Amino acid sequence: MKKTIPILLTLAMSLSLLAACGGTKESAEQPASLSGAVSTNGSTSMEKVIGVLSEQFMTDNEGVTVTYDATGSGAGIEAAANGSADIGLSSRALKDEETAAGLVGTTVALDGIAVIVNPANGVENLTMGEIAKIFTGEITDWSQLGGSAGTISCVGREAGSGTRDGFETITETKDACKLDQTLTSTGAVIEAVAGNPSAIGYASLASLKDTVKAVTVDGVACSEETVLDGTYAIQRPFVFVTKDGAALSAQAQAFFDFAASAAANDLIRAAGAVPVA
Repeated sequence: MKKTIPILLTLAMSLSLLAACGGTKESAEQPASLSGAVSTNGSTSMEKVIGVLSEQFMTDNEGVTVTYDATGSGAGIEAAANGSADIGLSSRALKDEETAAGLVGTTVALDGIAVIVNPANGVENLTMGEIAKIFTGEITDWSQLGGSAGTISCVGREAGSGTRDGFETITETKDACKLDQTLTSTGAVIEAVAGNPSAIGYASLASLKDTVKAVTVDGVACSEETVLDGTYAIQRPFVFVTKDGAALSAQAQAFFDFAASAAANDLIRAAGAVPVA
């Protein structure tokens, strides 16, 4: 027993020193749990992507709530600029004047813009030139494209939509499109085309449903593979918009980092978009 007492005293002194220095390394590095809200606002085309990312992030961080306001890309960019949302969502790249105003765009995924027709339509492929002529009113009947006779009805998005901006920029039809219907969401465009055998429209690959048919463009189908390798021409980025120099809250920064990381790739893919991390 006489030999045991010094050993116990030494152990006690060592533990006291560790406590005085802040404990063990393991306890010092233990991360604090996140809590609070993260607000996102913008692109309706990003609904599925934001939905799966938010759901997983909230599952992993039970104290955090991620909200999504589907207002369109223009409104989302403005929300990031004026601070009414933590993260703006845009389905187009930022313009020079927007970056000059202090906004930063981070691409978290790529998305194809599919050209869609009613499933009853016999047309399977359109060239980029034919698409431009359809939407500018130069081609007006499906019989001019090898389909059954019938007046073409063009359906598209409202001004300020990232999907519309991307479509018109790539097809070189900006400010020249003649639309029979102008709608405020990707889902509404899909629904309109699904209900009209003569209609044609455009929609995010991430939002496609089997109620419409995506035609090939210059012989190339709109898919994850063709968007990623660049062979499908009508594509655009999905962008997180933040304000330069304005720090995000801990929970918003953590959500941003998660969405832009390789850990989110399978979720982004499951939502129909193409991961880039």
